[in-house]
Amino acid sequence: MKNIISGIRKPVLVLDEKKCRENIRLMAGKAEKWGVNFRPHFKTHQSATIGNWFRDEGVKSITVSSVTMASFFAGKGWSDITIAFPLNLREAGSLRKLINETGAAINILTSGQEHLNMVLKKVDFRAGCFIKTDTGYRRTGVDWNDKQQLMRMAYDIYNSDSLRFKGILTHSGHSYGVRSREEAERIFHDSSEKMAEAGKHTGYDGIIISTGDTPLCSMVEEPGIFNEIRPGNFVFYDLMQAEIGSCTRDQVAVALFCPVVDRNIRRNEVLIYGGGVHLSKEVLIRKDGSTVFGEIAFPAEKGWHFPEERIFLTRITQEHGIISVPGNMINRFSPGDLVAVIPVHSCMTADANRKYLTLGGDEIDDFSPK
Repeated sequence: MKNIISGIRKPVLVLDEKKCRENIRLMAGKAEKWGVNFRPHFKTHQSATIGNWFRDEGVKSITVSSVTMASFFAGKGWSDITIAFPLNLREAGSLRKLINETGAAINILTSGQEHLNMVLKKVDFRAGCFIKTDTGYRRTGVDWNDKQQLMRMAYDIYNSDSLRFKGILTHSGHSYGVRSREEAERIFHDSSEKMAEAGKHTGYDGIIISTGDTPLCSMVEEPGIFNEIRPGNFVFYDLMQAEIGSCTRDQVAVALFCPVVDRNIRRNEVLIYGGGVHLSKEVLIRKDGSTVFGEIAFPAEKGWHFPEERIFLTRITQEHGIISVPGNMINRFSPGDLVAVIPVHSCMTADANRKYLTLGGDEIDDFSPK
């Protein structure tokens, strides 16, 4: 660890491989216990190396968020891939090329009848197709209770010459607003009941009913109606997940190591080299109403450790980060030191940095291109 610290000159995303592998093992074990297909979302880590850690746990099917990412992981030997974003019609040709060149089984999403009508005109190659279903997040998808649209879309997909109807898929992103296991269970059971009804509306039996979000997959104990789960953030977790209750702070597997640049003792503030371009500007509103951009830990022999009193990154601009420090702790910081920032949203932080430095000193930079 000393060698890593001495070599850090600017913000670096440090990865604890042991924690990461344990997070993967636990979620894979939960899916096995539930008897559901585990199709983890790779948009969080985006790395071929970390993808192989999933293979070590027996994972064979994955989720990605773009045609580009699907192409990258298909090139690394992954042959069963769901692109969990409604098909961008302008990339239909790229998707055709990917399937023809790799032979990978690719599943696409359609989010409504108008979109599906265009997909049926553009897609002249074999692909699986899910109907994106909205159970309350209100981002995209067919309303779970729109019986006529679900029935018509399922019929059109099933009778298509190119598409294979796989089932219905949802993302309960509103789960990120929960702050207790009880709230998580309520949203999960609500989503499960709505997806059960949506499945009936399609008119087809034996379909896949898929869900994917880390808070619910981490906190609930039964799979409900779902026979496939697609969490992604759990591979690293982050401050938001710890605040929600999906994990403990000690399960978070990444931290942005940032140089301390200066102190303002009068204001009890510390300036670090690490801002929005390194962390993203994702913000967490804590239970007490305070707004933070990360939590501060200190580099240690085995990664990082938290001080006895919690310290937060409270302001960021492009390159600047401002830490608000309790008055009695300001002398814990000196220009030239390093701090470890636990990110609010590890998916965004990983995408901003696009490489990792492990505690063992290895650099992982085999990232999916944008």
